[in-house]
Amino acid sequence: MSLAVIILAAGEGTRMKSSYPKVLHNICEKPMIHHVLETVNKLGPERIVAVVGHKAEMVVKAIEGVEFVVQKEQLGTGHAVSVVEGVLDSFNGDIMVLSGDTPLLKAQTLSNLLNVHRTTGAASTLLTAKMNDPTGYGRIIRAPSGVVTAIIEEKDATTEQKLINEVNTGTYCFDKKKLFDSLRQIDPNNKQKEYYLTDVIKILSSSNEKVVAASANDPMETIGINNRVQLAEAEKILRQEINKKLMLEGVTIIDPDTTFISAEAKIGKDTIIYPMTFISGNTKIGESCLIGPLSRLINCKIGSFVTIDSAVVRESTVEDYAELGPFCHIRPGTLIRKGAKVGGFVEIKKSEVGQNSKVPHLSYIGDTYIGDYVNIGAGTITCNYDSISKHKTVIEDGAFIGSDTMLVAPVKIGRGAFTGAGSVISKDVPEDSLAVERTEQVIVDNWAKKRRRKKGISEG
Repeated sequence: MSLAVIILAAGEGTRMKSSYPKVLHNICEKPMIHHVLETVNKLGPERIVAVVGHKAEMVVKAIEGVEFVVQKEQLGTGHAVSVVEGVLDSFNGDIMVLSGDTPLLKAQTLSNLLNVHRTTGAASTLLTAKMNDPTGYGRIIRAPSGVVTAIIEEKDATTEQKLINEVNTGTYCFDKKKLFDSLRQIDPNNKQKEYYLTDVIKILSSSNEKVVAASANDPMETIGINNRVQLAEAEKILRQEINKKLMLEGVTIIDPDTTFISAEAKIGKDTIIYPMTFISGNTKIGESCLIGPLSRLINCKIGSFVTIDSAVVRESTVEDYAELGPFCHIRPGTLIRKGAKVGGFVEIKKSEVGQNSKVPHLSYIGDTYIGDYVNIGAGTITCNYDSISKHKTVIEDGAFIGSDTMLVAPVKIGRGAFTGAGSVISKDVPEDSLAVERTEQVIVDNWAKKRRRKKGISEG
């Protein structure tokens, strides 16, 4: 049978206290509704419809591959589902309804829910969970036979009903016709004055339609995100799952609680990740690397046997056996070749550092090609910007750049050439040559003494 999925994403999420729609708050580097979409797509639905409302244009812009229906007034979950009826008029099959703020749900759990719904021939199947603390959730009401008869929202529940620990997770499967027929019968006769989707269960039950439940194995999987505390809790759960998977694949993570790795990242076996390391986006890391501590990698490609210590690397490639850090910044578009070394307090932007070349410390390299076996002395700066355009510096194989050299681009240092320490190089240097560009040192005798006297400063 075909499946259509309705994702409820119209709410304001007032408890988030945010200018952004709740479903767009990030968990593990992407909006929580993206996690929901990734999960339901694994079920292979024929249609996915997102119900949007509060700041709808922001939600529509943030997600792709779905249909949208606008709930102009937020009148409750029942009303939200009812506005989809016209869009699904020609659809025949089962309908799954879930919230866009449940990012921890697993595809296996939803698949099991759908399987129970289809094998029992139920009009509706609920995903339930047993919570140690059910506060805030609608309670599942069952007949003595165990059949589900109703869902009571906490605000409408009696003291006795509040003691029930089996709760509604807000995820359902429905027979399409029976769902929309029932929605036309609900009314806002409750403390919230809203149209509750949960009232459909009571209507179906009272009409002797079969209502069954499938229980989630892990209650934490079903939690909805309503505030920043729950957002952080969900983030931690997903992080732990990512780290556990990597460790079981052969990656050593010294302290998983202080290591933050994206779900898209790929890391080879025998690589060691030290604490307070952030590996983001589609970063790929080879085998037997040492990464961290205090490092951040964003959409990078890192070879094998690489050491990255207390460094920031963004959208760049680092080949095998290279060493970075401590405290260097590799900006987008940079290529660090095999065996190269980039040391402390070095910044490199949109440049190539050749094999076994060294930029050991305190340098800025921008828009530069550095060949193989080049040594860049401390304090070297490539002056690549003239306030209008960027210009390129070329340093060929085997060159030696003296400390505190200013290379004023565009400029080329030939193969095997040297520059003297403290030079300002603004003209090309032929290969195997030495370039020295300094002003003549001038000494003015007693200058400091005369200055002190002029300012009335005692010689003592």
